[in-house]
Amino acid sequence: MKQTLLAALLATFALTAQATQTVKVGFLSTLSGPGAGMGADIRDGFQLAIKNLDGKLGGVPAEVIVADDKQDPNTAKQTTERFLKKDKVDFMTGIIFSNLMLTVGKSIFDNQTFYISANTGPSQLAGEECNPYFFNVAWQNDNLSEAMGKWTSDQGIKSVVTIAPNYTAGKDMVAGYRRYYKGKVADEVYTKLGQLDYAAELAQLRATQPDAVFFFLPGGMGINFIKQFVAAGLSKDMRLITTGFSADEDTIKAVGAPMLGLFNSTHWAHDIDNAANRKFVATFEKEYGRLPSLYAAQGYDAALLMDAAVRQTKGQLGDKAAIRKALETAKFASVRGDFKFNSNHFPVQNYYLRLVHQDSKGRITNKLMGTIFTNHPDAYVGQCKMTK
Repeated sequence: MKQTLLAALLATFALTAQATQTVKVGFLSTLSGPGAGMGADIRDGFQLAIKNLDGKLGGVPAEVIVADDKQDPNTAKQTTERFLKKDKVDFMTGIIFSNLMLTVGKSIFDNQTFYISANTGPSQLAGEECNPYFFNVAWQNDNLSEAMGKWTSDQGIKSVVTIAPNYTAGKDMVAGYRRYYKGKVADEVYTKLGQLDYAAELAQLRATQPDAVFFFLPGGMGINFIKQFVAAGLSKDMRLITTGFSADEDTIKAVGAPMLGLFNSTHWAHDIDNAANRKFVATFEKEYGRLPSLYAAQGYDAALLMDAAVRQTKGQLGDKAAIRKALETAKFASVRGDFKFNSNHFPVQNYYLRLVHQDSKGRITNKLMGTIFTNHPDAYVGQCKMTK
């Protein structure tokens, strides 16, 4: 009789413990400086998903701890240590810049904490340094520029100058572009990360006279570059092409009409026609009064992936093997449609062409123009020997 009563009490305690359990998410992103717009969009997309899920992940109350990394490696490292040791978060997400991800990654993985990337996808973590605790719900750094490289070649553009910041993602982007562009790269220009004045680079372009300029300059960098490029009159002599990182809603809002006619590559667009995306775009516009960017879409999907994993494992967050398996199967309604991970925990997905135009409502925004790649994997998956 006593054993029966004890068992009942233990069962009741277990149910109570599960009901009061909280999923803790450490959201670390760039929320100040030139990259702040990207971080804010990921945050807003992530928090919108949590709101749509009634403040829960997998049916368990969620606590999201938001911090600004200030685009500074030391700040990112200190905050990560606080998330892991003091706050004891179950997941981390939010980082924009690859150099910051590579700075804090080892601490996160050694702590056996799952990192769900809503943006950064350095080649190292896709290849030889792939890790069972790292999942990227966005893309691998090279992917969007690979798509633009193919499109540039298909257009018969004969000479190009590439421009990107001198850091991990910038180098990955240029490598991806050159992997698929078959014409002449007349020059490869690397700028300082966070640079906002491009007078020297514009003079260099004027002297080189390429047919087109492919640039990867996210956030405030791209905003300033486009404004200065057009103001200098260079758009009359050479074509400007880019990825969605430098031609999304945040950049369009800041630049306006000079963006019209700009082609860019993406893995997501607000006019992709599926039920999940229609709901996301409508609720985002209602909540924030603006169209979502690809960064917001990635934040939204990151939360949905966490939700699916917690739900599938019934909130047993201590079972790391079960959480990993649930993440790998990726059973959630992505805003992109069908979603699947490759063996290195990076997506295999479609990449599209967009054009900045003025829509029927008078808004300057992106329009989906077609598909460049279908079910496209990253270039580094063969180097990944995933550990158990």
